[in-house]
Amino acid sequence: MRKEIEIDNKKIPFTFRKSARARMLRLTVYCDGNIVATIPRNISENIVEEFIKKKADWIISKISHFQQNKALPQRTKLDYLKHKKEALELIREKVKRCNQLYDFSFQRISVKNQKTRWGSCSKKKNLNFNYRILFLPEKIADYIIVHELCHLKEFNHSRNFWNLVAQTVPNHKSIRKELKNNKL
Repeated sequence: MRKEIEIDNKKIPFTFRKSARARMLRLTVYCDGNIVATIPRNISENIVEEFIKKKADWIISKISHFQQNKALPQRTKLDYLKHKKEALELIREKVKRCNQLYDFSFQRISVKNQKTRWGSCSKKKNLNFNYRILFLPEKIADYIIVHELCHLKEFNHSRNFWNLVAQTVPNHKSIRKELKNNKL
């Protein structure tokens, strides 16, 4: 549902989506300036608006950041198609190498043109990765691969999950910070 909220005397449109899977309110600002609030079904619209008002400074800084970086090349379908095969080859090689310690079984590896994720692991044991991993520093790409591999054993972000990740990537905390600087 589309709505508007006034922040700093500006009317800012946003979308809110109710989700049966959402456990808490989540706010996302996309590079095109769209703002999406994803909420559990039991949360009222008033709470969403109050949350957005509390996050006004953060929202404005994100929108400003994206406006300043419009000169950067944007992800396109043509770019994805051009690099998909090369990315898949690289990712398969990295999965094979990183999985030597764990020896986890999985179904399929897919390369996608995702907007907000570097990787994911499905309940069906399918591993999905963003083709743009190809352009990341190797240690960050390896971390993403290991992260998704470890979800094959621990489908959460529990202490057991992070202990699994640390077996291969002991400095995963510092790499995660670097990854946050490599926005999609």
